Amino acid sequence: MISAILFDFDGIIVDSERLHWAAFNKVLGPLGKPISWPDYVETYIGFDDRDAFRTVFPMSGKNELAALIEKKAAAFQDLLESDGAAALPGAVELIKSLSGNIPLAICSGALHEDILPILGKLGIETAFDTIVTADDTHISKPDPAPYSKAWNRLAEIFQGLETISSGLAIEDTPAGIASAKGAGLKVLAVTNSYDAEFLTQADAVVDTLEGLTLDKLTRLLI
Repeated sequence: MISAILFDFDGIIVDSERLHWAAFNKVLGPLGKPISWPDYVETYIGFDDRDAFRTVFPMSGKNELAALIEKKAAAFQDLLESDGAAALPGAVELIKSLSGNIPLAICSGALHEDILPILGKLGIETAFDTIVTADDTHISKPDPAPYSKAWNRLAEIFQGLETISSGLAIEDTPAGIASAKGAGLKVLAVTNSYDAEFLTQADAVVDTLEGLTLDKLTRLLI
């Protein structure tokens, strides 16, 4: 029995990872630190902006990090307005079918300001009971902290929610899987960003969210 479902955002709900990559490079390119797409996938995907910039500039101070994050956020919004970000197959339909029938959360390394406009455009801005972003945690995935925070918020909203092991996270990256498993959740991985061979730590792996329902999700995890 699944008692709650926690969705990653980029790479699960919306196809926006290349927009984030491009936004990072609009900031890092002029500083002589561009990130190639293979390096982004191997190292940075799954990090929040703070930990991504910390990886590039390990000695940067708090004010320097804040300035970099602000510039990247502005670059992302510019790219979003010009290029848009499409929903990934089956995501919106699944979320709409689940909303109101089971507790739902987003657990993402993106910023609130990155997420909320996209949810509005997709018509699912009210579908989630709580949203945890990089603004809410001190460290990003693969640390368990983001998923622990999201679960605890759901548990505060829904008194009597079962133990965390009855919750399901839907993820697309090894870092996301490690974060969710570290928090005690079951994980369904989707091969939107990585091939299945890189997602073997998940409890189940699918190629798409298309056609999935709560009943089908439950059967996948039995």
